[in-house]
Amino acid sequence: MPPDPLDSIRLNFSQSDLFALNLALALIMYGVALDLRWEDFRYLLKNPKGFILGIFSQFILLPFLTWGLVSLLNPPPSLALGMMLVAACPGGNVSNFLSNLAKGNAALSVSLTAFSSVFAIFITPLNFALWAGLYEPTSLLLREIRLDIAEVFFTVGIILGIPLILGIVTHQKLPEFAKKASKILKPLSILIFSAFIILAFAGNFELFLQYIGVIFLWVMAHNFIALSAGYLTGKLGRLPLSDIKTLTIETGIQNSGLGLVLIFTYFEGLGGMALITAWWGIWHLISGISLVALWKKTT
Repeated sequence: MPPDPLDSIRLNFSQSDLFALNLALALIMYGVALDLRWEDFRYLLKNPKGFILGIFSQFILLPFLTWGLVSLLNPPPSLALGMMLVAACPGGNVSNFLSNLAKGNAALSVSLTAFSSVFAIFITPLNFALWAGLYEPTSLLLREIRLDIAEVFFTVGIILGIPLILGIVTHQKLPEFAKKASKILKPLSILIFSAFIILAFAGNFELFLQYIGVIFLWVMAHNFIALSAGYLTGKLGRLPLSDIKTLTIETGIQNSGLGLVLIFTYFEGLGGMALITAWWGIWHLISGISLVALWKKTT
C-alpha cells in the first residue's frame, strides 16, 4: 500500500512561531492555575467516585476508543497518530468555563483539571506511546520519526508543571492579584493561542483546503466519541446530572495546544497530525458550546 501524502507533508512553522506557541500555552496554564488551590486536590479524596470515573473516562476509555476507531476505519497513519496524541492529552483550558455554563459540578471540573494537568506530565507520553505502539501503521511511523519519549516527558513537564505550580502558589500567596490577573490572562492567552492556530492554517492554506473535508469528518467523529465516552461513563456510574455534564465536557475538551507544541517540536509539523490537532482546537469549542446550549434548553 503506497504511503498517504499526509504522512510526508510538513506544515511550515518557524522556531519563533513555536516559541510564541509555547509561551501562549504556558500563559494559558498559568491562567487556569490562578483559580486552583491545593484544597482542590483534597476535594478528590472526599468525592472519589466522580473523580475516579472522570480519570477512567479521560485517560483510559478515550485512548482505547480512539485506538478502536482507527483500527476499524484505518485512516492515514499521520491522522491516526494525531488522534491518538489528542486522546492522550489532558483536559482543555476552557473545560471549567464550559462546565460552569452547563451548570455542571464546578468543584469536580476544577479538581479534574488540576489532577489531569499535573499527572499528564507522566500519563500523556506513556498513553501516547502505548496506544500508538499497538496500531501497526502508527508504530511504524513512530520508528521512522525515532521519537524520544524521555524528551516528551521533559517538554510536557515544563509546559504544564511549572505554570501550574506558579499559578497555585500565586493564588495561595496573592489571592487578590490572582483574581485580577486571571480575568486578564485567560481571555488574552486564549486569543493569542487561537491566533496561532489560525496562523498555522494561514501559512498552509492550500493544504488545509485540500484536506479539510477529510479532517473535518475525522475530528467530528472523534470528538463525538470523546463526548459520548464522558456522558456514558457518568450515566452508567449513576452520577448526578451535574457530574455527568462535567465528565462529558472534561473528556470531550482536550488540550490540543499541548498536542500542537509536541507536533511542531518532535514531529516537524507532520501534516496529518498537525491538521487533526489544530482543527480539534477549533471544533471542540463549537461542539462544547453547542452541547451547553442544548443542556440549557432541555434541563
